[in-house]
Amino acid sequence: MSRVGKRIIEIPSDVTVEINDNTVSVKGPKGELVNTFNEKMTYELEDNTLQVVRPNDSKENRTNHGTTRALINNMIVGVSQGFTKELELVGVGYRAQMQGNKLVLSVGLSHPVEFEPSEDLTITVEGNTNVKVEGINKESVGALASKIRAVRPPEPYKGKGIRYKGELVRQKEGKTGK
Repeated sequence: MSRVGKRIIEIPSDVTVEINDNTVSVKGPKGELVNTFNEKMTYELEDNTLQVVRPNDSKENRTNHGTTRALINNMIVGVSQGFTKELELVGVGYRAQMQGNKLVLSVGLSHPVEFEPSEDLTITVEGNTNVKVEGINKESVGALASKIRAVRPPEPYKGKGIRYKGELVRQKEGKTGK
């Protein structure tokens, strides 16, 4: 039995979950998410708990069981609390700023790099070097943060670049002279 799949999902009081066949819709104070899952899984919704049940122990059902439960849990957490990813810019002259709805990065390239988030995501800049991506969908928050980081990933010699807050960058030793 999947350890993740058999765990029961606690539903907060301000969140409502509706299940129609294999479509799960979750509404909460921060918004609404709808997703379609594997049609073989069944869902037991009681009071303020939800459990994902697989029909049998075939390999396909075992692989989808824990994934389905984790995705539904992320939907519930997203509409109740939301998700954030924080990035920091490390390097001389590296800075970020908001121009209207766009994030503009100056990270040592010949041109500024612009990002315009989708309507369900918000980007905020604290100071000139801290960027925060917030939203209710964990996948889209992580994808946008990953795209921002990919503009200038941290390099191993001086540590310059865009990194996640708290990310440890292993520094290499440079060349040694004789």
